[in-house]
Amino acid sequence: MLPKVKEFRRVCRHRRVRTKVQGTPEQPRLCVHRSINNLFAQIVDDVAGRVLLGMSTLDKDLRKKLKSGGNVAAASVLGEAFAAKVKGKGIIKVAFDRGGYLYHGRVKAFAEAARKGGLEF
Repeated sequence: MLPKVKEFRRVCRHRRVRTKVQGTPEQPRLCVHRSINNLFAQIVDDVAGRVLLGMSTLDKDLRKKLKSGGNVAAASVLGEAFAAKVKGKGIIKVAFDRGGYLYHGRVKAFAEAARKGGLEF
């Protein structure tokens, strides 16, 4: 399957998920984007239309701990660090948006680490 076709199908799945998952000020949306080499996570308030917090495996603090940013170990380290940063802003409950990706591998590792770090979804 061509890469453009795979990405198009993922975007279609993401749109379908987004009809059900909305971020509010009380329970913002935690969205995940996965690239080949890195993982990105954001806390979004869809009502106000703004990103409250963003973090990725490209951050300087995380780069020191990671050998590669695109594996399951990096996803779990990012999940724990992200949960700590989000809890520092006073957010505990979030709506998880997997971005059209399967709940498997890096996405699952990130979600489980974020739950372990104290986020509820």
